[in-house]
Amino acid sequence: MVDLDRLATTEARNPKTLDLDSMSPAELLATINQEDAKVAPAVALALPQIAQAVEAVTQALAAGGRLIYLGAGTSGRLGLLDAAECPPTFGVAPDLVVGLLAGGNAAFMRAVEGAEDRADWAVADLDRIGLSARDAVVGLAASGRTPYVIGGLDQARALGAVTIAIACNRGAEVSSHADIAIEVDNGPEILTGSTRLKAGTSQKLILNMISTAAMVRLGKVYGNLMVDLRPTNQKLVARAVAIVGAATGCDPTTAGQALAEADNQAKTAIVMLLAAVDADTARSRLRRANGFVRDAINPSSQD
Repeated sequence: MVDLDRLATTEARNPKTLDLDSMSPAELLATINQEDAKVAPAVALALPQIAQAVEAVTQALAAGGRLIYLGAGTSGRLGLLDAAECPPTFGVAPDLVVGLLAGGNAAFMRAVEGAEDRADWAVADLDRIGLSARDAVVGLAASGRTPYVIGGLDQARALGAVTIAIACNRGAEVSSHADIAIEVDNGPEILTGSTRLKAGTSQKLILNMISTAAMVRLGKVYGNLMVDLRPTNQKLVARAVAIVGAATGCDPTTAGQALAEADNQAKTAIVMLLAAVDADTARSRLRRANGFVRDAINPSSQD
């Protein structure tokens, strides 16, 4: 008989929830909340490794590579989610941040049986998107032993791409298959083995950190404003107006006019207003400043 208490952390039983099925709703929710509160401190212990990952991803993107997430189940779905949110948030091309899910995108809604055990499927998925040595590949495996993820990381390393592993067990197998290993010990789940809970939350936090910090370092942010967002709907158009106003101190009407002249590019509109230049000059300054607004409005970069 398998002793669940002696398994890896993500599979172990939580001694505080042995009576989970007899708890009242209030007790159950309090327990979940108390366990969730342990996630951020656990992630904090891995900040040095996450910082290494940010530097590696930033360098890859700056050199013309891509950020590629690779995972199965919840881990893979989280990668897809982060990839999908980067274009509207940071104005990047849809293929700059890529999410690969074992079993394909259809597995986002319905699990594909046995997909996570197919290392060769990861190799095929990476071949399909034309993986190159310029890319950065992040393998997500809560258990730390998912064959799909290990196969993908091995393929990426063989091609010379930088590799990063994210696992929720100490001494995870996947860690030895990556250049940078991020391991977070959240303790056992309240529901034994359900890694969509604390493990999933910790992975989401780490992905938030990696993509956001990398985009900040690439000039996609001015202050704490996402100045490269794409205003593709009414809410985002209003947000773009608010961003220009917050960055320059101008009123909404002036911000809207500047955005119109800047083809709805908040970054360009901000440089126009702060440097008192037209749209073409603002774009030229931004190109010379590699997209960094603060450098583009600096007097030393004036024409």
